[in-house]
Amino acid sequence: MKVAQLETLYCDAGWRPWIFLKATTDDGSVGWAEITDSHGSPRGLAGIVEDLEPLVVGREPRMVERIVWDLFRATRQSPGSVIQKAIGGIENALLDLKAKALGVPVYELFGGPTRDDVEVYWSHCGTTRARAWEVTGTSKLATYDDVTALGREVVERGFGAFKTNIVVPGEEPQVLMPGFQGDGLDRNPSPELENALVRLLEAFREGTQGNAEPIVDLNFNLTAEGVLRIVRTLGDHGLAWLEVDAFDPVSLAAVRSAAAMPICSGENLYTNRGFRPFLEAGAMDVASVDVIWNGFHQAKKIADLAETFEVNCAPHNYYSHLATFISSQWCAAVPNVRMLEVDVDDVPWREELTTAVPRISAGKVTIPSGPGWGADVNEDVLRAHPWPA
Repeated sequence: MKVAQLETLYCDAGWRPWIFLKATTDDGSVGWAEITDSHGSPRGLAGIVEDLEPLVVGREPRMVERIVWDLFRATRQSPGSVIQKAIGGIENALLDLKAKALGVPVYELFGGPTRDDVEVYWSHCGTTRARAWEVTGTSKLATYDDVTALGREVVERGFGAFKTNIVVPGEEPQVLMPGFQGDGLDRNPSPELENALVRLLEAFREGTQGNAEPIVDLNFNLTAEGVLRIVRTLGDHGLAWLEVDAFDPVSLAAVRSAAAMPICSGENLYTNRGFRPFLEAGAMDVASVDVIWNGFHQAKKIADLAETFEVNCAPHNYYSHLATFISSQWCAAVPNVRMLEVDVDDVPWREELTTAVPRISAGKVTIPSGPGWGADVNEDVLRAHPWPA
């Protein structure tokens, strides 16, 4: 069995594309990976895959690690970012092929499962109903009463934790993302932003009655000064963790040393080389590891490194169900897992895009046990939602 072709496939998932990598062999076998890149260069990924394809085609997919290192060597002067996302996708598609050929789940290639299920938390809780409620068919987050009702829904659906962003309900609800978009470059703190977060968490707590832990994700939206002010403001709000993105381990370590709550970070870091200075600086309590961007085995190397620093991992996962299958299998192969991120609110046809859907009950997802990832992409559904629209 030799790899015959790599393809990049897109579909329109409402407010961002979902991007998949399909590896086909000379005997017709297919391996799947997701390489969704919502905010960087979605079109650029296809070009990178096309550039790297000659290093993969004609080779046996069982030689996953050798192929990945050849891809690292070919791109050594452009590490990380969309290059790594493409390499991670190629790795994952090859692992899917290899595991399917052996008739086993991917986690069996890495020592077998450490668990049968893993705790999940509701991600972008309120965020999606503020920025994309029309395309998801959910109710708009128009008032703080809507936030309270959403908090009740979190508990009723069995989730023990949920994550939100800097969300302001209203007739035109807002998700404040100055680190990514907007008219200015202002990432400075403000009393208005701090008060908005407090009011949001108070409304959620009224709904959950303290039966689900909140997580606040600040992304790259504040400087270290601003994050420190949020740390002090939210110190008594019972956060499971505060999520912060940073490129400097020293400043993040300063935030962690001042914080009353755990600090989670790392979703934008690539390979164990990228995580090492943050772990050495003591900059995070929880490592957010993106399994589809790093690749399954490379992400496991990150978890192995984090374990030596007594740090747990939480997969960064805001994609389609295929990515949830990949990340949940990674959770099975890794002992130091905290929780798995899943999006609940999404486009209505998401359940049809994959040949299976994750089984979530009582706040836990069952680890898939079928060959490969346990699910494939339904290409007819994908083609029915072309991107760009």
